[in-house]
Amino acid sequence: MKIVVSEFMDEAALAGFPETDRVLYAPGLVDDRAALLAELSDADAIIVRNRTQVNTKLLTAAPGLKVVGRLGVGLDNIDLAACKDRGIEVCPATGANTLSVAEYVISAALMLVRGAYGSADDMCAGKWPRNALIGGEVSGRCLGLWGYGEIARAVAKRAQALGMDIAAHDPFVPAEDPAWSGIRRCETGDELLACSDVLSLHVPLTDGTRNLIDAAAIVKMPKGAVLINTARGGVVVETDVADALRTGQLGGAALDVFETEPLTEDAAQKFKDVPNLVLTPHIAGVTQEGNIRVSSVTVENVKRVLQNG
Repeated sequence: MKIVVSEFMDEAALAGFPETDRVLYAPGLVDDRAALLAELSDADAIIVRNRTQVNTKLLTAAPGLKVVGRLGVGLDNIDLAACKDRGIEVCPATGANTLSVAEYVISAALMLVRGAYGSADDMCAGKWPRNALIGGEVSGRCLGLWGYGEIARAVAKRAQALGMDIAAHDPFVPAEDPAWSGIRRCETGDELLACSDVLSLHVPLTDGTRNLIDAAAIVKMPKGAVLINTARGGVVVETDVADALRTGQLGGAALDVFETEPLTEDAAQKFKDVPNLVLTPHIAGVTQEGNIRVSSVTVENVKRVLQNG
């Protein structure tokens, strides 16, 4: 069997494949489409993250493809319908990066609500901006979760330990689900927005969630609220978030995902000189420990499909 890996992973996990398999670990292929398609001509499996577009053109170039291993859980870069038509199994690493994302969200909430960690330059310049850095505590505030799947529930558990109240909106989780115990279940998105001192997004990018958080949504939130997006680029309107930070309607924001990825210098201009903003390059789910778990789970998923047919 030939397995092509087009993006980075824990290379040691690849030892889990049988020695008789041909494993091509070439993370640079994500940026060399022609070379990737050429390598796939005799491939049985491909392992990707979020940047490799598994579309009709790629599938056509891989006539023997049996399985797509996804190093993560988002599937918007994979044409699921086309894979289904071809009988190609798609295997996300469900649950493997939950802890990484949950800790990112909690860290961002603590940092942005406290607002005390951007003063190194002033301090080194001999300034003492004490009054300007008196922020708040997350305890007693409401954390809103738009989407209430596994990652959001992990965030909720950790936020509750910090004394936060939790509200969530997810029409796909039945009202009788025991996961709602101790959680305020919001019937509508507007209800969630109105009570969220910190809003964390946990939804896929679909026609229904594209531009979900725009200027109209932001003004429904408490003034000075914090927004965290570790879901997908396109779920928030980036220019509206930047404007809301400038006016103080939002007190802070952490964005880990973007409409344009990798974020180019031109695409980033909207964020220039915006206060209380954290930008990270789609790494909320990628820690050293999380990468090991995700890679191991993905190898096992792909191996299972190749061995069982």
